[in-house]
Amino acid sequence: MASRRIVITGAGSGLGREMAMIYAQRGDRVAVVDLYADRAEETRRLLVGGGHIALVADVGSDSAMTALRAQVIGAWEGVDVLVNNAGIASGGQIATVSMAEWQRTLNINLMGVVRGVREFVPLMQAQGHGRVLNIASFAGLAGAPGLGAYGVAKAAVVALSEGLRAELQPSGIHVSVLCPSFFKTNLLQSCSGPEGEQIKHVAAKLMDQSPIDAAFVARFTIDESERGRFLLLPHPDTRLRWRLKRFLPERYFREVLKYVAKAQSR
Repeated sequence: MASRRIVITGAGSGLGREMAMIYAQRGDRVAVVDLYADRAEETRRLLVGGGHIALVADVGSDSAMTALRAQVIGAWEGVDVLVNNAGIASGGQIATVSMAEWQRTLNINLMGVVRGVREFVPLMQAQGHGRVLNIASFAGLAGAPGLGAYGVAKAAVVALSEGLRAELQPSGIHVSVLCPSFFKTNLLQSCSGPEGEQIKHVAAKLMDQSPIDAAFVARFTIDESERGRFLLLPHPDTRLRWRLKRFLPERYFREVLKYVAKAQSR
């Protein structure tokens, strides 16, 4: 198989870095995109093979993403796989999260995906092939309290991916959306909001208890996407919860309330 051209945002660490390493191991060329040049370059140096590039871009900026597209076209003339991975953590009660936090979270976690799609999908359409991988979260499916703007943004990424999938299917472009639960990453470094420290504490515990790590999630995501799957749920328990929510929504809601009451009692 010919070497593909892969663009991954937020690839300077965590899941993005793990995905970059897997694509490189499979003979692909990776554009490692990150907000920080040193992190992007560090990931690039870890990749096997040649032809990889480290690029800096802020997914929260229209002009930065347009500049990123120009750099990718200059290097490769096109792109075969886009991974919209960059994101930040946030949380808090919906009614108390500040407007600044809403805007920050939606701008990066939702509009960052929109910007990636707008800049790179037209290239794929011109080629007649491509693959888009949007990184959301089980928070976007769970309907759980205390997730504030983060849960809303991730739910919007799922909805965006559903619409995009239907729009691009006739063009030969495949779309997948990843909705993981907790696993060990450095996402909490970006966590803010009115209850940021409490959220960090709880989330860190859940990350430490996760039965899977970023390397597993990366491999699962790439393999399942390339099998043509759309909704990717790497945690077995979330697959069960998603089915419960779909088929017995009121039962699921009662389970959410029980979980919250138990968590608060701790």
